[in-house]
Amino acid sequence: MTQAQPTPEAIVETIARHLHLEGPLLPILHDLQHEFGFIPETAVPLIAAELNIGRAEVHGVVSFYHDFRDAPAGKHVVKICRAEACQSVGANALSDHALAKLGGDWHMTTPNGNITIEPVYCLGLCACGPAVLVDDQLEGRVDAARMDEILAECGA
Repeated sequence: MTQAQPTPEAIVETIARHLHLEGPLLPILHDLQHEFGFIPETAVPLIAAELNIGRAEVHGVVSFYHDFRDAPAGKHVVKICRAEACQSVGANALSDHALAKLGGDWHMTTPNGNITIEPVYCLGLCACGPAVLVDDQLEGRVDAARMDEILAECGA
């Protein structure tokens, strides 16, 4: 699925769809993320102007919520659960292994654009941790060997 290009006209159109709402900032940001795959930097002043708020306020909301991106994600998004139940069965070691394998840190996208890796705090699979979400596919009891397979399948 190709996503629309974030032109100023497309951004303003997206913003306009939510101006009738009370407290439209989060719905606007979610819609921009859905439409473009990230929140374009050029959207910040446009949102601020339409909502009569400061650019810093818009930026603060975008940067506060980890699900909002300021750049497109990789072809595949791998999320590793970091909640206590998964940590108790090895999620920290699994995270360290995956990050070392990819050669980076959280929220990075591999140089080939295939994988973005992110922490997530509970995937609801607590009895089967460590849990991983690959795109929309949930996996439980992921160990280092399975993580290597997942990353290879995603093009690492």
